[in-house]
Amino acid sequence: MSEDHYFSADPSVAFKRAPVTAEVWGQRLELVSGSGVFAQGRVDIGTSVLFRETEPPAPGRILDLGCGYGVIGLAIASQWARQGLAAGSVTGVDVNERAVLLANENASSLGVADRYRAGTPEQIGVETYDEIWSNPPIRIGKEALHELLLTWLPRLVPGGRAVMVVGKNLGGDSLQAWLTGQGFPTTRLGSAKGFRVLESRRP
Repeated sequence: MSEDHYFSADPSVAFKRAPVTAEVWGQRLELVSGSGVFAQGRVDIGTSVLFRETEPPAPGRILDLGCGYGVIGLAIASQWARQGLAAGSVTGVDVNERAVLLANENASSLGVADRYRAGTPEQIGVETYDEIWSNPPIRIGKEALHELLLTWLPRLVPGGRAVMVVGKNLGGDSLQAWLTGQGFPTTRLGSAKGFRVLESRRP
């Protein structure tokens, strides 16, 4: 496995940082990504579609699942700060320690470290969330993806929801049906550029 594989990048190995400018929900975010982290130097198309097809959530306990360098969760936290909303916290989680490092650095540079923190699954512990937002790592394979979702979706509070973007050609429609069959009724919020934006509810 190469050192640039974004599922396991080690922050102790020297890596190159790359700036990213994200236009999200009417705000401009200056972020830093890095080698060995998903979507180095850019906001990937799926995440862009997710932002375009949604509105930011109301303040609550939000999980940014597979956070990467933090763009989804940081956009949420920054939106709350921009609107002067005191409540709300975002937790980013990623198995990639380098991504966790960058996400926390970005939170500090954006001035939202008081409401955003990232960690590995082991560091997060057992918490519950009002909403989960994610561009999930589809390429880890169907079995691993299903295991990932069944690990985190049950942490939604009753009535909570997950908002995810998935490529149609990577199984977005079949994932919608599978999630519904697992007891998380799932509908499509939007579709663009070959991506589905899905909303799953915990009854």
